[in-house]
Amino acid sequence: MTIANIRARQQDGTFDCGRAQIRAHCRHLATVVTVRGEIGADNAERVSQYIRRFILEDNTVVLDLSEVRRCDAAGAWLLARFDESCLAAGVDWMLVASPAVTEALDAGDRAAFPITHSVRDALHDLADAIVSRRQLVLPLIKKSA
Repeated sequence: MTIANIRARQQDGTFDCGRAQIRAHCRHLATVVTVRGEIGADNAERVSQYIRRFILEDNTVVLDLSEVRRCDAAGAWLLARFDESCLAAGVDWMLVASPAVTEALDAGDRAAFPITHSVRDALHDLADAIVSRRQLVLPLIKKSA
């Protein structure tokens, strides 16, 4: 990769991790971290370190791996590590998985991770959860006033 390519990647907010490119977007409901390309033994540690930077207190993370074309057992390890980090920080997260990512996970792993179909669905589910919480709290506020 040339210096010009590195600068271009930095300017558009994309971080290069070998065969994977990562970009994060801060949205009102969550931080969306998108990983494109391939996740394997050669770059999983680097990808893992970079995506865990976005685990921030009181900020849900949507990990969008829908454009990951190739993923092996190192990708499953990466997701387990991400899940552990989110749990330790008390951060909710959701996974948008490509077919390659789904194949890398065995059935037990798939059940353990909060998988959703798309970033749009994840953000919609988060918005619905906020509305539900507000509806639960509203009667309490009315009674105390």
